[in-house]
Amino acid sequence: MPDVAFHFNAPDRLGYACRLLRKAYLRKARLFVWVAQDDLVRLDAALWTMNAGEFVPHCRSDDPDLVRARSPIEIGDQLPRVRDHLILVNLRHDMPDEPAAFERVIEVVTLDEADRGPARERWRQYKALGLEPQRHDLQLAPSD
Repeated sequence: MPDVAFHFNAPDRLGYACRLLRKAYLRKARLFVWVAQDDLVRLDAALWTMNAGEFVPHCRSDDPDLVRARSPIEIGDQLPRVRDHLILVNLRHDMPDEPAAFERVIEVVTLDEADRGPARERWRQYKALGLEPQRHDLQLAPSD
């Protein structure tokens, strides 16, 4: 069963995701970022334009297979078919189907109540699947 972690109180979903992905990349993790179609281009651009020395190698799920096979981080608006050994970073309001197929699931939740309501429902859905989500309050966490 995967670990499920809810990162609550992110002041900016995409900005926090960029920092999270950079840390994960430096730890040599393989991730898939599930993002809404509206945010896909914005996240891609944000990862390319981070501060000097903070580049995060990534690709989009519509890139060629060779590029996707060599990229430690893939971003897309559709969940991948192959999920083993992947960490899922969920930037959507949807619940992923078969979350247990991932090594780990990280849910990013902002301060916006329109984001928090669906996050509470996903929390209940994970519990119903027998998963025990962990809560990480970003307002209490030390800054990077």
